Amino acid sequence: MLTTRLIKSYFLKVFANKKHIDFDIKNTKNVLFLRYDRIGDMIITTPVFRELKQAYPQIKISVLASKTNQEVLINNPYIEKVITNYKNSFFADLPSLINLRRQNFDLCFEFDHSVIPHSIIRLRVIKPKKIISIKKTGRYGINGDDLSLYDIYTEKFEKSHFRDIWLGLLKPLNINSKSNTYDLFLDNIDMDKAQKFVKKYSDKFLIGINLEGAVKGKKIKFHQLCKICKGIYNNDNNIQIIILCSPNNFQRVSKKVQEIGLHYVVMSYKTEKILNVAALISELDLIITPDTSIVHIASTFNKPLVSIHENNRESYELFAPVSELNRTVFSDSKDNISRFSLSLLLRYTFELMSIIKQENYDE
Repeated sequence: MLTTRLIKSYFLKVFANKKHIDFDIKNTKNVLFLRYDRIGDMIITTPVFRELKQAYPQIKISVLASKTNQEVLINNPYIEKVITNYKNSFFADLPSLINLRRQNFDLCFEFDHSVIPHSIIRLRVIKPKKIISIKKTGRYGINGDDLSLYDIYTEKFEKSHFRDIWLGLLKPLNINSKSNTYDLFLDNIDMDKAQKFVKKYSDKFLIGINLEGAVKGKKIKFHQLCKICKGIYNNDNNIQIIILCSPNNFQRVSKKVQEIGLHYVVMSYKTEKILNVAALISELDLIITPDTSIVHIASTFNKPLVSIHENNRESYELFAPVSELNRTVFSDSKDNISRFSLSLLLRYTFELMSIIKQENYDE
């Protein structure tokens, strides 16, 4: 086992070392971002694109994104090009990686906070002049500092949110960010559809409940949903609850919502893309959701929300909701949200509803 680890560490160290290129990053004209993971990670990163482009309007920004999270960047005015990456299929990616190499990027930002072989392989193929990343935890006994592939490391400060850690990647360019808010750019078609849907409930307090996250174990079960809905209605009957779910589960969830049989609980329309659901969320008064991309979408529009998180405070600090009004219920489990307090969730919901209504009254 030790021999295998030593072999892996040797090849990793050899592969992740490159010759120094004499280039001043202040002369950068084209930039590539590696961000091919989840939707929430991309949303949290959007302030970086904006702050870079506003500081250096002449720089052209490209993003190597995943098939899933690239939808976040639709209509984004700060990005010139989005390239689809397939993390688990290097050979499928090879033609696009070679094409990226031909573009001779001045600078590349890599967002991994540990030593990740698939990122290193892609960086070696793309071959940008300079690479900026955050300080990395090790792998196979090798620290990130041992790898000369990375030209500049920025700090990952403890108890910092990832949006601010990522914005710290711009420090070597002498950029002091003016704002750390997220960006999602909705078109008129999505907004019209959302507004027409909620118009029939215009006299109601609109609560969106998202049932699931991208990771197994982050799910509100139907018996829990029924108790949540009844609990909210018993506190305030002038509500309309709108159920959100992924398009893959739309039929199954619709059937369950019909079986619940509560007149104040309805399904949303089917949202095929992330900006479809973002438009609907932008029109609601309050969101309840497990820890998933919906938290960050709600935060983009500064929507009040109650999130449900596994009992992992370190992860929570990195990905916490940033809406001005937010509360979080923590599960008893470190691995899932199956055992969260329904009574605490309802208490937080009533609390936020009261604050929102008072703010609306004061206006």
